[in-house]
Amino acid sequence: MSIRALFVRALPLALLLAAGCVRSPQDRTPDGRVIVDYWEKWTGFEGDAMQAVVDDFNAAQTNILVRKLTVSNIDRKMMLATAGGNPPDVTGLWSHNIPVYAERNALMPLDRMLQEAGITRDDYIPIFWDLCSHRGFMWALPSTPATIGLHWNKKMFRDAGLDPERPPRSIAELIEMGDRITLVQVVRKGKPVRVRFSELTPEEKESKKFELITLGYTPSEPGWWNHMWVYWFGGGLWDGDRKITADRPENIEAFTWFQSYTKKYGLDNLRKFGAAFGNFSSPQNPFLAGQVAMILQGTWMYNFIDKYAPQLEWGAAPFPSADPVKDPMVALGECDVLVIPRGARHVREAFAFIRFVNTQKEIEKLNLGQRKFSPLAKTSPDFIQNHPNPYIQVFIDLATHGAVCYTPRMVIYNEYSDEMFFAADQIFNLLATPEEALHNVQKRIQWKFDRVLRRWDLVKNARIKEWSGE
Repeated sequence: MSIRALFVRALPLALLLAAGCVRSPQDRTPDGRVIVDYWEKWTGFEGDAMQAVVDDFNAAQTNILVRKLTVSNIDRKMMLATAGGNPPDVTGLWSHNIPVYAERNALMPLDRMLQEAGITRDDYIPIFWDLCSHRGFMWALPSTPATIGLHWNKKMFRDAGLDPERPPRSIAELIEMGDRITLVQVVRKGKPVRVRFSELTPEEKESKKFELITLGYTPSEPGWWNHMWVYWFGGGLWDGDRKITADRPENIEAFTWFQSYTKKYGLDNLRKFGAAFGNFSSPQNPFLAGQVAMILQGTWMYNFIDKYAPQLEWGAAPFPSADPVKDPMVALGECDVLVIPRGARHVREAFAFIRFVNTQKEIEKLNLGQRKFSPLAKTSPDFIQNHPNPYIQVFIDLATHGAVCYTPRMVIYNEYSDEMFFAADQIFNLLATPEEALHNVQKRIQWKFDRVLRRWDLVKNARIKEWSGE
């Protein structure tokens, strides 16, 4: 899932002490093993899956002992620990953290160690290797990857007279199928009756005097990637270099579609319908409860289905694009990563652990335990055969064969995503047109980005020399 991080350049060391995240000065065990402190964010079965890999590493040799600590708000606390000169040796972050950490000189580049180990881009699904790079250097290796796709409720398709095994293959089909599935209550001849939205008269649709009972689809559920809809319409958020492209025509088209759901179903009706939703991680999740038939979700959704709605008839497929001929498989891709903070005391030992995690046996053990898939280019037959998610191959195919998009690799990504979420909120609530909202984002973010680039231009030569070890 996409979590926006808070980054701090430096705070007093007292804050680190208060957070309880200062490491013990102990460097070795009584029997002489180097202690590698590893901070990770996972809890529950995800944390257990990584602990099993840590245990394997500690049992496989006698020179290093990895000591794993579960840390909340890990991105913030690692930055604090690094600024205070007392970071862990290894940290588990998210790939979108890398540009900020790298340019703030908070990470160790891994290029020389990767070269010595013979690890190259060819060993990985390309997108996940690329997510670990920035400014031409490698800062991490992936641990658990994810892609995002369509999940649909087969029973709700069947009840609406649709083929439960055929999901929509274009945005146009998504709209048409969604309207056929959406069930509303409307008053006719003084009596409330339930009909499909597609069966309402033009006057009933125009008046918005109906109550939503179930929805085929709405982009506001869960609403986690509202800033990324542009990719399914052939758009983009920047040119990959120095230009923000928030208000390009394809992006305006995407958010015009986004706003069409409010105009079609009515803002008050959608708000009332959404008020009945329960927590995401609960049986009252609207998809798990059969209130919404189609959602955009990630590889991890299987875990929640299995836990809270094991009886659910569901499927997974690529989320449809506006132009299925040009873009038949659009997906978002991100991954958890392992990094070595700058100032780590045991860099070589830390890399030895990261390298061990990225061996085929251990990376598959970790991802099978978390119900995800391997970031490596080659996967063992048993991994797919034994995987509990019946649609895991869909998410692998999205990573390997689709047009995989990801969050912009820029230092101001957090500010950009905040602005895009604000714009999406304005658009969905009919407070601004897509053109107005995106044009405002374009102006504000380009100005901020230009300032950052000017600072980068002043320090880049020195930084690149330092990262290169010159």
